[in-house]
Amino acid sequence: MMFKILILQSLYNLSDEATEYMLRDRLSFIRFLGLTMTDKVPDGKTIWKYREQLTIAELIKPLFDKFGECLSEKGFKASGGQIVDATIIQVPVQHNTEKENEQLKKGQTPEDWSEAKSEQKDKDARWTQKGKKSFYGYKDHINHNRSEFRS
Repeated sequence: MMFKILILQSLYNLSDEATEYMLRDRLSFIRFLGLTMTDKVPDGKTIWKYREQLTIAELIKPLFDKFGECLSEKGFKASGGQIVDATIIQVPVQHNTEKENEQLKKGQTPEDWSEAKSEQKDKDARWTQKGKKSFYGYKDHINHNRSEFRS
């Protein structure tokens, strides 16, 4: 299990503390490790100690090389991953005409809007979906991206 944690950490470029958090938070990580929601996960210091022991024994590179070979034999390549945490910040729905919405999407303010009306309208919010539900507002997200496998 500990080596699998190092794989996740490497693919997603996570610190020890961020890895601990993701192990507690991400169902995909829990499944990858073969854990259940109630199982304990190693803390950041334990992850650091494990990696440090492998480093001292000069086993990090050989283990990751072997892992890469095993993936390659199965026709896979570890090339990174991406986690996007999306939170929707809802705002009041705007009741605009179709023509007004077209102008707003182009970054224009409708000509017939007074300055007061323009200031009270949220011209940057958009419709989006999360799951099967529609929301009007903004997406606030954190993007963890890793483009290549490192050992």
